[in-house]
Amino acid sequence: MKHILIQNATLVNEGSIRSVDVLIEGDFIATIAEAHSLIPTPETQVIDATGLHLLPGLIDDQVHFREPGLTHKGDLSTESRAAVAGGVTSYMEMPNTSPAATTVELLEQKYARAAEVSPANYSFFMGTTNDNLEELLKVDPRVICGVKIFMGSSTGNLLVDDAKALDQIFARVKTLIAVHCECDAVIKENLQTYIAEHGEDVPPSAHPVIRSAQACYDSSSFAVELAKKHNTRLHILHISTEIETHLFQNDVPLSEKRITSEACTHHLWFTDEDYADRGNAIKWNPSVKSKRDRDAVRQAVIDGRIDVIATDHAPHTLEEKSNPYAKAPSGGPLVQHTLSALLELVHQGVFTLELVVQKTAHNVADMFQIDRRGYVREGYYADLVLVDLNAPYTVQKDGLLYKCGWSPFEGVTFQSRVISTFVNGDRVYHDGKLDIQRSGMRLHFNR
Repeated sequence: MKHILIQNATLVNEGSIRSVDVLIEGDFIATIAEAHSLIPTPETQVIDATGLHLLPGLIDDQVHFREPGLTHKGDLSTESRAAVAGGVTSYMEMPNTSPAATTVELLEQKYARAAEVSPANYSFFMGTTNDNLEELLKVDPRVICGVKIFMGSSTGNLLVDDAKALDQIFARVKTLIAVHCECDAVIKENLQTYIAEHGEDVPPSAHPVIRSAQACYDSSSFAVELAKKHNTRLHILHISTEIETHLFQNDVPLSEKRITSEACTHHLWFTDEDYADRGNAIKWNPSVKSKRDRDAVRQAVIDGRIDVIATDHAPHTLEEKSNPYAKAPSGGPLVQHTLSALLELVHQGVFTLELVVQKTAHNVADMFQIDRRGYVREGYYADLVLVDLNAPYTVQKDGLLYKCGWSPFEGVTFQSRVISTFVNGDRVYHDGKLDIQRSGMRLHFNR
């Protein structure tokens, strides 16, 4: 059994910041004590964390790692390596692969592949269609994170647009339902208006007008109505508008919420002013919108209406993103740099360290009821990240681990960097280098 002693770290955990020693034994955190109080044995590996902050590893509840079928963009091996380099120790992956994960058999194939190649811990959402309710009802909620509904434009047959099918899913599925909310009819009408005016030369700056705030709100508010009607456990992904933030509560504890929501890094960072420089590189669905929207989403994260922060990591090749607007796919790679970006917002005074930890680890673990993860506690899995808050670096291509080989943050200088990442007690990343000793674990849920 391995023994690792992290000495004199500045721990950010459960709303407090303090200097500690942390002893790891095997997969777990064995002891947390005052700094310099634990004495290592001869077989103990000692890591001096003086000047570094120790955080629970990030749990990313929305990624697209593109396997199977779309592996020219990314795969479970490459993207999970980028994730641990960015301090993400666990992830939940979406079903819009090829084939889409809409059956128990296809879902288990993804789990088997992750068990072979993923250094980070993993879980997978099952996809919904207009006609796969019986498959959804077969799934044990203790072994998957949830089911995913695309209530807006999507790929293949994953767009659920049949009102009766939606009503039945919300009424009968007992595990968490995560939804992508955009109104397809509004988007199509807006897009046709721009194509009629610009043809193939629709500017990327039109994206937040085409995939508008109204398109988001119409769909999100409908999802909330359905959830309230059936007392569904609903989680609305990637909130991007000011108007949507008012759909959610902050007057009850997270443990009592039946409707929760998520913000994503790009909606917390970019605004529509950035399309001029970055173009399709910041084309996401839902779209990056106005500064007012971005600031409102930030405020909802702060005041508790939005519960968690994720990435919606969704790589495409640079060739694909270089197409004209109407043909360029939406999405971008984010897992390697999300923590640095969030810590930059701490430097800017937008968020506190404690809030970043709460929204990227504690709340995700609590909301999904993940077994023994998301906190730095004795007896919990040793999923940890050491960061240096005063180690500036500029994002450049030669440092990227994404298979697609580009980042929307290229050229951005961050003040903070990930120094080490631990997954189940193994230091899988340190000082710019990966050291993958074994695969991560399948997440389990106390439901």
